[in-house]
Amino acid sequence: MTTLTRTRLCLMMFLEFFVWGGWFVTMGSYLAANLHASGAQTGLAYGTQALGAIIAPFIVGLVADRYFNAERVLGVLHLAGGLLMYALYGAHDFAGFYPLLLAYMLLYMPTLALVNAVAFRQMDDPARHFSSVRVWGTIGWIVAGLVISYVFAWDSRTAMSQGLLRETFLMCSAASFVLGAYSFTLPATPPRPASGTGSGLGRLLGIDALGLLKERNFAVFFVASVLICIPLAFYYQNANQFLTEIQVANATGKQTIGQMSEVFFMLAIPVFLRTFGMKTTLLVGMLAWAARYLLFAFGDAHSLGFMLLIGIALHGVCYDFFFVSGQIYTDSKAGAQHKAAAQGLITLATYGLGMLVGFWAAGRIDDLYAGAGAHDWQSIWLYPAAFAAAVFVLFAASFRNEQVSYAGR
Repeated sequence: MTTLTRTRLCLMMFLEFFVWGGWFVTMGSYLAANLHASGAQTGLAYGTQALGAIIAPFIVGLVADRYFNAERVLGVLHLAGGLLMYALYGAHDFAGFYPLLLAYMLLYMPTLALVNAVAFRQMDDPARHFSSVRVWGTIGWIVAGLVISYVFAWDSRTAMSQGLLRETFLMCSAASFVLGAYSFTLPATPPRPASGTGSGLGRLLGIDALGLLKERNFAVFFVASVLICIPLAFYYQNANQFLTEIQVANATGKQTIGQMSEVFFMLAIPVFLRTFGMKTTLLVGMLAWAARYLLFAFGDAHSLGFMLLIGIALHGVCYDFFFVSGQIYTDSKAGAQHKAAAQGLITLATYGLGMLVGFWAAGRIDDLYAGAGAHDWQSIWLYPAAFAAAVFVLFAASFRNEQVSYAGR
């Protein structure tokens, strides 16, 4: 892979996650402050991510994998997404906002697989090169948060009261148009001939990988993956609204500390897996979810602000040690013919089913503890903390430790 190709792929990843991070983090705050959405409505809005994750394999598998170049599908989806983002910028009530958001996420979620497909096809050794390209996606997410907080201050209480947080949708609309046009200049990524192994629908839905569930350890991991995504949804839905409501300055910018730690802990995964094994690595990731929610519950923006910052910084442990390690574990258990199907099965179960339930639960609990212009955040955060702790205990008692070859992934 040439330096020019690497640079082009890095820019693609940067824009892909800039577009997502530029509105997704602050949407809960925007819906509550400007569209006067209830907790249940906010949960419904965030649940569009899960619906998009469920639909994504059909778009990628039936369209990009069979009929059209991946970079062209990527370009069309982002151009259409730019139009929908602009429409979201102009929506003035939840009834008009939600269907536009649902349509947008049905188009956006498949692009996460498409950018990976484009990148992998240009690499002679993806295991060695992919992480250095993918990290620019995390940088894009970080930059989006810093721009919102420190360049335009759209998440300040004054700006939010003036409705300026809606400008994030305009910013992301412009970025989506740029990425859409740029995608047509990316290296050609034509469909690959069908391998002929397994049914087409089975590969798309991950049905071909269901045989893995016959193995006790993988079945335990699968159930734990679904369950841990329920408390995960509370962070995505509530964290920004929580921080802005308790008057943490530059909340969106401070949340990027989580993505910064993600880069560091990503590098620590190989060492941790070799030293402690898969079970301990996954358990540390689960325990970190419970710990961060306890820090949120008992931290205070004025006297104990460091507890909140530690809770945000734990995102690297939470995400990398469970989800990235889990992807490695899944890859190691799947046979050569079912690697893609196995990853699809886990994605549908976690980002689909698990987070769909999680966003629904988070919305209901938000409404239960909503007061006059404020929430009882301590009570809200104790729910996902207790649930994550219960999943930790269940997994610790049921999963047998394994040493899994990492091979530098």
